[in-house]
Amino acid sequence: MTPVFYTPPDVLDTQALSLEQLAHACRMHPEWVIERVTTGVLHCDGMDDTPGSSPPPTWRFSTHTVIRARRIADLERTFDADPQLAALTADLMEEVRQLRRRLKG
Repeated sequence: MTPVFYTPPDVLDTQALSLEQLAHACRMHPEWVIERVTTGVLHCDGMDDTPGSSPPPTWRFSTHTVIRARRIADLERTFDADPQLAALTADLMEEVRQLRRRLKG
């Protein structure tokens, strides 16, 4: 059975979620998000790129990151995928979606 991923038609770039909100949206713990950000799988606004730095309370995540994080979390849960592999798969899924949109349009 192939997992179904929902991508909202209109992503609101002005909206941003906190660390806890993103974790809740992915049905994961905040530690899961922190690990994915520190390893470069997920990106956030105002991130301190210093390895091993703790997450500041100002970390904010765009709605594009929310969609990506949910896909990665679903891939990790469904297929027991490595985070890096899940991220690569999410990138490829997004690229296919963009190419299909270009072909239609």
